[in-house]
Amino acid sequence: MNITSQMVKDLRDKTAAGMMDCKKALADTNGDMEKAVDLLRQKGLAVAAKRAGRATSEGVIETYIHAGGKLGVMVELGCETDFVAKNDSFREFARDIAMHIAAASPVSINREDVPEAILAREREIYIQQAIESGKPANIAEKMVVGKIEKYLAEICLLEQRFVKNPDLSIQDLLNELVGKMGENISIKRFVRFQVGVE
Repeated sequence: MNITSQMVKDLRDKTAAGMMDCKKALADTNGDMEKAVDLLRQKGLAVAAKRAGRATSEGVIETYIHAGGKLGVMVELGCETDFVAKNDSFREFARDIAMHIAAASPVSINREDVPEAILAREREIYIQQAIESGKPANIAEKMVVGKIEKYLAEICLLEQRFVKNPDLSIQDLLNELVGKMGENISIKRFVRFQVGVE
């Protein structure tokens, strides 16, 4: 199939990948736009995995203050070089993450950081619900495990669906940015303030 410059441009607009990467992805998928998008996302995942162990000692601190000044977020994003820290795409990602945190109110960045007290409280609630529904113990236990999994996906920042595009998780966005920037990027920490809420 003949890969046109318009096809390459359209794919580039969708994925923000490099022009040659887009052209190669379209050639490898015989011009199928959706398969090319998937191929580029997989490539981004592979780059992200390769770079995951590298130190992120540069970066930015970004803030988001919601209209009216009653809700604010501060987030620290790390990267390997100050060149990337000054990049517009990196800073836009930081702003998007701060805005997402304001909207979605995650508890932690990942599952490992969720306080055990919160999980224990939720598990107890789910166990009581299962008992009250009259389910046998083995089914109740499976229900509790399933509900805990769903709960973790809702409160862990990297697993949350991005508020601007629910088709992507925050981890997907991070992987895409790592693939685009070519170096490790991490969300190091965040804090969310809301007037009247502890």
